[in-house]
Amino acid sequence: MKKEIIINATLNEVRVAITEDKKLAEFFIELPDHERSVGNIYYGKVNKIVTGINAAFVDIGLKNDAFLHFSDIDESYENVFTDDDDTFDTDDDNGKEKGKPKGKEKGKPKGKEAKKDVTTESSKGIGKQKSEAKAKSAEKSIAKDDAVTFNTKKSGKVQIKLEQGQGIVVQVIREAYSTKGVKITTKIGIPGRNVILLPFDNILGISRKIQSYQERKRLRFLAKNTLPEGFGCIIRTAAANKTESELKNDWDNLVQIWKEIEKKIKKGSPPMLLYEDMTLAKSVIRDLLTKDVTKVHIDSKKLYKEITGYLKWVAPNLVEIIELYQGKEPIFDAFDIENELETTYQKKVLLPSGGSVVIEPTEAMLIIDVNSGRSQSERLQEKTALNTNLEAIHEIAKQLRLRDIGGMILVDCIDMSQEANRKKIYQQMRKEMLRDRAKSVVYPLTQLNILQITRQRINQAISEKISDTCPMCRGTGRVTSKAVLMNSIERWLKSFRSDSNEFRLRLTAHPYIIPYLMEGTISRLSKLMIKYFARIKIQQDDNIRIDDFRFYSYRRQKDITQEYL
Repeated sequence: MKKEIIINATLNEVRVAITEDKKLAEFFIELPDHERSVGNIYYGKVNKIVTGINAAFVDIGLKNDAFLHFSDIDESYENVFTDDDDTFDTDDDNGKEKGKPKGKEKGKPKGKEAKKDVTTESSKGIGKQKSEAKAKSAEKSIAKDDAVTFNTKKSGKVQIKLEQGQGIVVQVIREAYSTKGVKITTKIGIPGRNVILLPFDNILGISRKIQSYQERKRLRFLAKNTLPEGFGCIIRTAAANKTESELKNDWDNLVQIWKEIEKKIKKGSPPMLLYEDMTLAKSVIRDLLTKDVTKVHIDSKKLYKEITGYLKWVAPNLVEIIELYQGKEPIFDAFDIENELETTYQKKVLLPSGGSVVIEPTEAMLIIDVNSGRSQSERLQEKTALNTNLEAIHEIAKQLRLRDIGGMILVDCIDMSQEANRKKIYQQMRKEMLRDRAKSVVYPLTQLNILQITRQRINQAISEKISDTCPMCRGTGRVTSKAVLMNSIERWLKSFRSDSNEFRLRLTAHPYIIPYLMEGTISRLSKLMIKYFARIKIQQDDNIRIDDFRFYSYRRQKDITQEYL
């Protein structure tokens, strides 16, 4: 599969498109009002601990408090496990779990090997961090009875040395979305091109995508002999066949970054930003520029210099595939990306056979409805349903990646009566989702032919980044009908007449409603004036909400709408 990265930069935004065989596969956008925070490290202050949801809320200086789940708190904060757990050894030559318990020891399992290529989530905090500030908190003598206790199904009761007002070093692992704040972890990981540094943690993991036994052994040997004592790391796919000096440069740079973070912790007080991850374009180059990418096209000279300068330092052999786009046509138009992007903004996406999928986001989940294009004979109904559903799940998997949608997803497939066909849809969706870098789980179709999917949420969905809630419909997608608005105006006039003897008023409304008020031989507005004995002059205003109106008093020379609602 031929992959290319196309980067478009303007004064107000940076857009990155990844194509597979000339077809748009992934899309990222960075806007001034929606700056990325995944990967950033903060010194925060615990504002609230809620044991009922096994979480704490931490002030890290953003608009909303960050969400810290107990499972994202590392072992150094743990006081007691009331249930025993097994510890597994992962430090073998293959970098895989042996799965052999060493015996019952109190505490969490340590050193589990990363079960996926960390390039898929390079920004995600991995490992255990112990900054000086955190160590001081951990060393506090918190009595067993005073420690916060979390109830878990897997491990029983877990006591965490966490208290309100405590300073804590955390890393963002999921962007804010809807009304929810960012999600954070105390398991800090600082990503580089070849490795992810785990400060003060002895875990040593290697990407499963590096399959050569000899190469895994070589990289493990280099890590053990190069990393400073007390540090751990995850060796990324990009590290394969890299020289010792290249890997050492990466390690040294990341260790230096951590030392700078520690200096900031000593001097500052929470909440404060300790480390900001790379900008969108550079982080895509760091994490996603793999050997299967044949070309990177950039239309900004400034960004071109930044990226080539970065690659000359971390991967000089890749500089030659970076190309400065100098065509007259906009870069996204030249690569036919703009047309494909249109589908990511649409509620309804058409299928080749004439069917369609309708994508409806809600507060709790995403609902997708699959529709057949045209009626078929009853004899062909099952076959048509199967073919349309197969087309639909291919498009749905593509749209989930493009729109970067996470959380629970329900797909209402066209009804199929045969169990074999339902299994085909389930297996095909699992296959389609394998291309996705985000973790996902697909469940078999229910008896109602509903396909259930969960997809990892890291970033804001594209729709949230590029759009605002409609001020007219307030996000519902519908507005008050003209008849209902007319009734609201009449109720206002009734309230007004019961308490006032004024005669002359001015009604301001949106152009959408005015023709309805003036309609008829005796207009609706005239009937209201006769009924409530008022002379009403009408005025249109494009800036007022469609479902709103304003009454102005000529006698008092002011807006009196609120007085009689």
